[in-house]
Amino acid sequence: MKVTNIDTFLVRVPLVKPFKTAVRTVLSADSLVVRLDCDNGISGWGEAPATVAVTGDSLSSIDAAIKEHLGPFLIGRNLLAYEEVLTGLSGVMVGNTSAKAALDMAVYDCLAQNSHLPLYEYLGGAYGELETNMTVSVNSPEEMGEDTECYKEQGFSILKVKVGIGDIELDIQRVREIRKKAGNHIRIRLDANQGWSPKMAVRAIGQMEDEGLDIELVEQPVKAHDLHGLKQVTDHVNTLIMADESVFSPKQALEVIRMRAADLINIKLMKAGGIYQGQKINQLAEAAGMECMAGSMIETHLGITAAAHFAASKQNITRYDFDAPLMLSKNILNGGLCYQTNKIHLPKEAGLGIRGIHTQ
Repeated sequence: MKVTNIDTFLVRVPLVKPFKTAVRTVLSADSLVVRLDCDNGISGWGEAPATVAVTGDSLSSIDAAIKEHLGPFLIGRNLLAYEEVLTGLSGVMVGNTSAKAALDMAVYDCLAQNSHLPLYEYLGGAYGELETNMTVSVNSPEEMGEDTECYKEQGFSILKVKVGIGDIELDIQRVREIRKKAGNHIRIRLDANQGWSPKMAVRAIGQMEDEGLDIELVEQPVKAHDLHGLKQVTDHVNTLIMADESVFSPKQALEVIRMRAADLINIKLMKAGGIYQGQKINQLAEAAGMECMAGSMIETHLGITAAAHFAASKQNITRYDFDAPLMLSKNILNGGLCYQTNKIHLPKEAGLGIRGIHTQ
């Protein structure tokens, strides 16, 4: 099963409402879609969104990386020797994890189709249903409270709340309002997107603990490079702390584990460079007794379908942040995953289960 051709397509899907975090505001899902063709007639799909503020990857840099370096490496390669292929792909160039992830998705799509299995089964999974949280963008406490009521009425039982903009008292007010509107039966996760200092994080989380706001976990409270600060927060609060931007590679995951700098790791295919490297991160965490979340950027149904297949195949991945398609004004896929409010159902077709893509 040799690669014969690789094509790329630009897609832009407007969001229903602006998505705001401590590092960026997003108005549309802008992605590069990849189609990889093989000599046996099988084609695989992948996606790489532009996330300059997180991965450093723009649409133009992703396209150039694929056309000038990564794509030429793959042409003519036999995908059945996928360990050699994907290890080699990772080493073609430094960084460019989003471009690598898109091609990695397409490779795994082809491999699973060739085996006549849905990707999550090809990767070892048995259950094709997941529950996603829903993200509350950072805004005024009043607007975030209104969003919480809306998501609660829709049936979401887990909320991921963006904080980290403004002083910590404002963040605490945001969480108070959300807990008030959510009631006691909805799980609340916080994501500061590197917006706090270690001392601010300890103070804010400690106060929320004292007030009984019942926060399940706090994601990436401090700067990505500050592992000692991350460990300081982890060691001084009772709430679970999750590393996100601090972990792109297995090597970085190993350092977080060695230091016990966090309690959990968020694996995103766009950071890891795809499923192959994502599996390595999960295996390291599992060996250390550390559970993982599978998350995403602002991606279309395509990228989330691949991430959900990956997540559904791993028992150590116990939390899922796959709400991005619910924020979009349309679905570009024919096939792929489908949503029933907070429940995600993976397709039973082979591979990713994608039958076609509308790029216009």
